[in-house]
Formats: sequence, structure tokens, C-alpha cells
Amino acid sequence: MSLKDTVVFITGGSRGIGEAIAVRLAKEGASIAIAAKTADPNSKLPGTIYTTAKAIEAAGGKALPVQCDIRDEEQVQRAIDQTVAAFGHLDVVINNASAIFLESTEQTPAKRYDLMHNINGRGTWLVTKLALPHLKKSRNPRVLTLSPPLDMSPKWFEKAPAYTMAKYNMSMLVVGHAGEFAKHGIAVNGLWPYTVIETAALNMISQSKSKPNLRTPEIMADATLEL
Repeated sequence: MSLKDTVVFITGGSRGIGEAIAVRLAKEGASIAIAAKTADPNSKLPGTIYTTAKAIEAAGGKALPVQCDIRDEEQVQRAIDQTVAAFGHLDVVINNASAIFLESTEQTPAKRYDLMHNINGRGTWLVTKLALPHLKKSRNPRVLTLSPPLDMSPKWFEKAPAYTMAKYNMSMLVVGHAGEFAKHGIAVNGLWPYTVIETAALNMISQSKSKPNLRTPEIMADATLEL
């Protein structure tokens, strides 16, 4: 499989699953724009857009690190414009950026609720919307969003309803955009792990290392490549 001449725009790829996906696609020759907020090192969370860019180049791909807050329309538009200016076109959008806060309604501050919904749902919608004019021109356009299958079982809502709702906003966009963009030949898919994926961000909010059956971000990268 070769992704030579394929240009990929990944949100939130400065670490974890996003970085793993970027490196895996780079091994197949893709050119990748990393659009994320982290440009400066953080003592609690390793990785920046620049460290990911180095990893992409070391894997054989071309990299464009772009500092971008996907809640800001002007920043997103500028990041997409920079990507097309650097690589000539845009073929794939991977909506990886996401905010998480796994608490009950009582324990969830309003600002956390707003953050999750602005990044997860609105951010995914905004990135996809602004990339659409370029995807329409691609020979093999694709949108991949990292979000769960829609399941209305109470067990997915009762522990952290605000987070589940925020992620399901992304999932509903997968369903909606798959139908809406079909006439343009744009493939739209969602991807979600069957088991918990161990990342630095997850370890900050839970004792994930004590949980069984943890997988590494690379399994998500392999699945992304297959899609």
C-alpha cells in the first residue's frame, strides 16, 4: 500500500493516537499536516506539533506542523490554507482532536461541558466544513473521525453523560456527512477502539495502567491505514 502524493490533515496529533496515526501513514509516503494546540513542551504531557513532525519525517513522510485551536474558525481556515499551499492539495481529514472529562453531571463544571462540546462536536464539524472545498477536488477524498458507534444504552451515559454526548456529536457527524458527501465521492468513516487505548492523556485522568486489556495507539494507526 502506498500513500505517495496523499495529503492528510490531522487534528490533535501532537501525541498519542494522533501521532501514531501520522507516523504510520508517513511510512507509506503520505504528506501530513499536524494541526494541534501544543507547540511548547508540557511537563505533564509529552509531545508537540514539532516532535510529531520530526517523527513523521523520520518515518519517510513530509510534515507541516501548524499550531491550531480547532474552536477558532480563522485558525482552522489558516491551517487548511497552509496545508494546501505547502502540499498542493488535500485528500484526507482525520478528526482526532477531542476533549475528555469523565465525571458525573454534578462533578462536571460548565466550562468543561463547553470545552468538550466546542472541541468534539463543533470542532469536528468546522474542520470538515472548511476542508470540504478541497476534498471535492481530490481523486480519493476521505474523512475519518475517531468517535464511537451510536448506542443509546444507558450504560454509556450514566457515568459521564456530558462526555458521551460530546463524542456522540462526532459520531452523528460521521453518519450525516457520509450521506451528505456521498454525491461528491467522499468516503466518511468513524473509528473507535474495542478496548481502552493507553495514552499519556488517559493516564492523567485515570489509573489506566491498573486496567486489563490495554492496547497501544499503534493498533488505531494500523486500523486507520486499512480504512
